[in-house]
Amino acid sequence: MTTPVKDTRAMIAGMEPLLVDGNFAFAPWPDGKAWPEGTRASCIEDEGLSLIIPFEAAPADAVPMRCITLQVHSSLEGVGLTAAVSAGLAAAGIPANVVAGYHHDHIYLPADKADLAMDILRQLQREAAQ
Repeated sequence: MTTPVKDTRAMIAGMEPLLVDGNFAFAPWPDGKAWPEGTRASCIEDEGLSLIIPFEAAPADAVPMRCITLQVHSSLEGVGLTAAVSAGLAAAGIPANVVAGYHHDHIYLPADKADLAMDILRQLQREAAQ
């Protein structure tokens, strides 16, 4: 297990973005209904349960999303990684939905913006490493 990185610049320099295979979707999910195989995350909101699921299991009106995993083991006490990533993507007009796990942050964004997003994140990483 790696040691979590807390320093802002070190988190950005070490983020090593990885484009995850497949398309995903955010979807409201009925109570008691079995979760689809490959479910990536869940969130309980006032309105009910939301899941991030494989696109194939999503409702017909779902938006196809790609996932970019930032491979740095960012500390839960680290400050600035999400802000830097969000700002970089926002400057290019790319919506970013960030889901933080214990080890990594995962950025969900429209599938047609994934390649551009990867270029932007790699550039942010290079700049932080200088």
